[in-house]
Amino acid sequence: MVAGTINVVQLLPELNEGGVEKGTLEMGAFLTALGHRSIVISGGGRMVRTLERDGSIHVNWPHIGEKSPRCLKYLFPLRAFLLRERVDIVHLRSRLPAWIGYLAWKSLPKKKRPVLVTTFHGFYSVNAYSAIMTKGEKIIAVSKTIADHIESAYGIDAERIIVIPRGVDENTFNPDHVTAERIQNLKARWGLPNDLVPVVLLPGRVTRLKGHDVFLKSLSMISDLPWKALIVGEINTTSEYTRILKNTVAELNLKERVHFVGHCADMPAAMALADVVVSSSTKPESFGRTSVEAQAMGKPVIVSAHGGSLETVLDGKTGWHVKPGDAESLASCLREALTDGDLRKMRGDEARKWVAGNFTVRKMCEKTVALYEILLSRKGNPSAGR
Repeated sequence: MVAGTINVVQLLPELNEGGVEKGTLEMGAFLTALGHRSIVISGGGRMVRTLERDGSIHVNWPHIGEKSPRCLKYLFPLRAFLLRERVDIVHLRSRLPAWIGYLAWKSLPKKKRPVLVTTFHGFYSVNAYSAIMTKGEKIIAVSKTIADHIESAYGIDAERIIVIPRGVDENTFNPDHVTAERIQNLKARWGLPNDLVPVVLLPGRVTRLKGHDVFLKSLSMISDLPWKALIVGEINTTSEYTRILKNTVAELNLKERVHFVGHCADMPAAMALADVVVSSSTKPESFGRTSVEAQAMGKPVIVSAHGGSLETVLDGKTGWHVKPGDAESLASCLREALTDGDLRKMRGDEARKWVAGNFTVRKMCEKTVALYEILLSRKGNPSAGR
């Protein structure tokens, strides 16, 4: 156990939207609540205000995540920053900033180097560029699926890897803490009627990997049932994929039933107004945060049966597993979920208990800080515990 203040620097490209960004904010808030010093270096974004409100220091380096030679200008400033601020932990969370962080760290005399930790957040392409995420003295994997990937793809000793699942804020994603007014505000904004028509929610960025096309096809197979579907997440209105999806909606005669609502700042309320939540990813999720958030809100989930979703969703207990890319399988599960309210409630109740016991922010942060302390103790870091 390391006594005193720990200075932690987290590096990532930006702070706009996504699981990596949320985890960074959550870790920062937890560190400052414990009296430690949290510094985040990024190119900025809409989440900076929240980060600073919760006590972290933000250092805005606009090109730190830019894939151009301009990012190299931060190498020596970062080296000087680590020395000046007497940083104890450097936590690298994304590949390009990780290269800058690693090279700055490597250039320091060994006795003055902070502890270096990396987190594998996803199935990065296997190459020399991605291998930077294996350079940590300890490598955090967000799921056992990712830990297995690191071992098999990079030949890393299992002892260097620790599985620390992502977590959800049990206070934020708590149905008891979401007011009827918040739900009603979203309904009004999204043009949802105040009736009892079931709502199916697909959260996540609108990209090919999330399987929106599979989702739309499955909806066309249950058009005889009453429902509304919401696709919630950042959307590029000029992209080819968006155009294809909009055309698919029209071709399947779903215009009046499917709504692309874009970014949502109140995801707990969005989950609260849903009856069932879907993750139809065509490629394995490294963890599947939105599915865990939905379960924390007491919602049953339907997920593609691969990747981290196999670990976070219990088939037949907290939700359903479906064959990836199989619209018919997804439609069958949707039909069962939408026609059996008692089953939805039973699985939703189990889902909430499952998340509370296994996937909370507090558990994630406690395990990460414990790792920091163990590594600092082993190092005998003279700057820790000031």
